[in-house]
Amino acid sequence: MLDREGFRPNVGIILLNAQNEVWWGKRVREHSWQFPQGGIKYGETPEQAMYRELEEEIGLRAEHVKIVGRTRDWLRYEVPDHFIKREIRGHYRGQKQIWFLLRMCARDNDVNLRLTDHPEFDAWRWHDYWVPLDVVIEFKREVYQRALQELSRFLTWPPNGHDRRQHGSRYLRQPHPPRATPAAAPAGLPACAAEEEKK
Repeated sequence: MLDREGFRPNVGIILLNAQNEVWWGKRVREHSWQFPQGGIKYGETPEQAMYRELEEEIGLRAEHVKIVGRTRDWLRYEVPDHFIKREIRGHYRGQKQIWFLLRMCARDNDVNLRLTDHPEFDAWRWHDYWVPLDVVIEFKREVYQRALQELSRFLTWPPNGHDRRQHGSRYLRQPHPPRATPAAAPAGLPACAAEEEKK
């Protein structure tokens, strides 16, 4: 499904933990890292597509997240010709995306990269909000920068500033250890519930 200009409607997902770190996935059998994303099917709203892609790509459902914000308008990137199938060259130009900023309410071990037979990612980790764009495929970098910049207005930082601890990558075959309860959240409450309690 392409628009008149040759762009395919798509959604991008920036998923936060309680420390405002972002979910960062490594593409299967590649050395590039990216956020979850996927196409909007005919008849879907961007929000419906976002929830479907969230489950298909990382195994989380609507009850596992809270929507914090979204971009006001489409962000576009063009795909170089050598990445485009020959039969659609001249018609397909790239993607136009609505980006969603989500807060994760679940545990790390609720993430499941193998929910489908064709996983998008084979590893993941938490990363500082301003991810290194040099590990993102070149033609997506500007859109990533714009999405992160626009959605950063929704963030609130803890009084002690950004936690910059390093996190190891999580791999498909590596068991996920339970995530420690963040200090900002009362014991027994996920981050989203703690935020609601503060209101």
